[in-house]
Amino acid sequence: MKFFIDDLPVLWPYPKIYPEQYQYMCDIKKTLDVGGNCILEMPSGTGKTISLLSLTVAYQQHYPEKRKIIYCSRTMSEIEKALAELKNLMKFRASELGFTEEFRGLGLTSRKNLCLHPKVRHEKNGNVVDEKCRAMTSGVARRKLEAGDESISLCEYHENLNDLEPHDLIPQGVFTFDDVLKYGQEHKQCPYFTVRRMMAFCNIIIYSYHYLLDPKIADRVSKELSKDSIVIFDEAHNIDNVCIEALSVDITEDSLRRASKGANSLAKKIDDVRATDADKLQNEYQKLVEGLREAEVARDEEQFMSNPVLPDDLLSEAVPGNIRRAEHFIAFLKRFIEYLKTRMRVLNVISETPTSFLKHLRELTFIERKPLRFCSERLSYLVNTLELTEIEDFTALKEIAAFATLVSTYETGFVLILEPFETERSTVPNPVLHFTCLDASIAIKPVFDRFKSVIITSGTISPLDMYPKMLNFDTVIQESYTMSLDRKTFLPMIVTKGSDQVAISSRFEIRNDPSVVRNYGNLLIEFSKITPDGLVVFFPSYLYMESIISTWQSMGILDEVWKYKLILVETPDSQETALALETYRTACSNGRGAVMLCVARGKVSEGIDFDHQYGRCVLMIGVPFQYTESRILKARLEFLRENYHIRENDFLSFDAMRHAAQCLGRVLRGKDDYGIMVLADRRFVKKRNQLPKWINQAILDADTNLSTDMAMAAAKKFLRNLAQPANPADQEGVSVWSLDDVLRFQEQTKGIGYTGHSTDAPTEAIARDTTKDQDEMDYLLDIEQTLYEEARDMEYTAVGAT
Repeated sequence: MKFFIDDLPVLWPYPKIYPEQYQYMCDIKKTLDVGGNCILEMPSGTGKTISLLSLTVAYQQHYPEKRKIIYCSRTMSEIEKALAELKNLMKFRASELGFTEEFRGLGLTSRKNLCLHPKVRHEKNGNVVDEKCRAMTSGVARRKLEAGDESISLCEYHENLNDLEPHDLIPQGVFTFDDVLKYGQEHKQCPYFTVRRMMAFCNIIIYSYHYLLDPKIADRVSKELSKDSIVIFDEAHNIDNVCIEALSVDITEDSLRRASKGANSLAKKIDDVRATDADKLQNEYQKLVEGLREAEVARDEEQFMSNPVLPDDLLSEAVPGNIRRAEHFIAFLKRFIEYLKTRMRVLNVISETPTSFLKHLRELTFIERKPLRFCSERLSYLVNTLELTEIEDFTALKEIAAFATLVSTYETGFVLILEPFETERSTVPNPVLHFTCLDASIAIKPVFDRFKSVIITSGTISPLDMYPKMLNFDTVIQESYTMSLDRKTFLPMIVTKGSDQVAISSRFEIRNDPSVVRNYGNLLIEFSKITPDGLVVFFPSYLYMESIISTWQSMGILDEVWKYKLILVETPDSQETALALETYRTACSNGRGAVMLCVARGKVSEGIDFDHQYGRCVLMIGVPFQYTESRILKARLEFLRENYHIRENDFLSFDAMRHAAQCLGRVLRGKDDYGIMVLADRRFVKKRNQLPKWINQAILDADTNLSTDMAMAAAKKFLRNLAQPANPADQEGVSVWSLDDVLRFQEQTKGIGYTGHSTDAPTEAIARDTTKDQDEMDYLLDIEQTLYEEARDMEYTAVGAT
């Protein structure tokens, strides 16, 4: 299908398009035209990825400036899916245009996933793979080999890249990870470094958030990306947490022990070099005195560590005199490590600001702030000067240097919390020093400052106005789209009480009440009886899940569920969970059926889709609030209140509801899919407005205060209706558009300016008209659905009356 949005020709790789996909693409184009940022919430299963790619690639190819696209997603599976969609899109564009465009699309992931070296690829630990790879690919290793050191072996896959043209290491086209591995195997070249070196020559690069948000990685990988690039953060509902984790460090006694060992090992290496090649250390000292930066260190794609602070916060002056000499710097590090060991010997919780920490440090050890800021940079120079290849021993030392640089660079937006015990009831000290970022906007600020257009999107990102506050940026468009349906394919409902009319809730005071636990168990039994194939249950935490499963076992509830379905449980161990999921899918496919007991915020709730028979019902037991006694959370809540005027309850409620929505969205992966969404907690009645628009609008008022019996009646009727085969003709013009429907809609909305015909409209008007556009869409698309809901409403009223 080919259609125009304003003057932009869009090639759509399917014969039909969803109305919300068209609307979504129009809003993205408006954002790109204006050159601003937007937040868009697209319903789950409505083709968000292909809509993003189709519009942005069309935009890139049509306009002469050819802006690069940086597509960031969260998990490996989502990145692979985006690459597969892009490959199909470019194949379709070639068939429609009659020629193959000059286009290169690549995805970047870790060495662990892209390594071909026979001695390294089978390692399970990613850090081990990274260190072994560096030992065989760094410039230091090559220089040692050239000097006659026979103990060094280089990676032939990496070395072969040096024989190729640097701008043409891989042909034009889109390569999935499997394609890159296959190409690398056939041509004996390293897939990881092929992608790394070709990023500057790609039209689109698809990778994880961390490559753009984490300064330690972004400095190596994303430094050379052009400023006019289009940045897309997909599945961005947790983007604030990613930003915070990127600038946070945890230090334990074990890491301090390993750091001490690393410092001693480094001191020994310095003595060895002084005995054999004293000029090397003297030259390094001389360069630092002159304030020079080693150009090869800056360019080396395998430098030991990048600076953990953001580019704007790097110091440009010379390294301070007291850490220029290698032996002085090691003594400095040892003194800092000993200070941290002393601070760990406490029995009470300590919370302080970076300024307070540095003041105490200076009073006890006379260590000044400035040399601390250079710790990361100085350690990187030293490792490079000593030409070390086996650098696994220095990983903990690298963490301490990163902590030193961060704590001395940032005064606000961070807190240090020293917890002497793992849990409140522990009696044996196991201290942890948390250096925690409280302000998510710090890590993402360089992205907004550097790039013209940033698109933040997800299926569950409500309420939209919370993100600009937390991340401190302005938007051109904020929009949440409804799902256009010819018949209702998902049934969201809020169950507030059991069959005995006792209210159900996971609130702390009553969560372990036997009547509440029994009512939750009865709800599970009833849905196990009527749900075909797969039933997914989510709990607020592992602790509560273990507690309630134990109680259900003693009540005989699990024995009753077992009569109808297999029972499988998610655990913190990823291998156990993967095995449980495999068994669950097998049981759903062969007709036995299964129940998967999972945790909100766990691995299953974030990255696993339960489409079609794998998830006909999702049961959300309780509201998934964070553990509110966490000192780190309390510090962040206080920071948000004081700096962004976000109240504690507002943030906690927002955070809980976005995770609840994420759980609900697992069962609906397309318009041909159907499922039931059960919110089992009376508190959801007041919080329903914080659900995504497409879920909230589908909840009828009659379905917001149900008992178990009423929920069962509604669910049975819904499943009976959806078991009837759908007539594809009913979807035409309502939930699915042909090219004629698109043209007709453009004609109808020409006066409204929805498709952007009023190109001279100011930026403010674009943002202001979005609500009007949405209303027009709702009016045009949801007439049949409204009639259906009114009929259902009347039916419930009649049932209540009898």
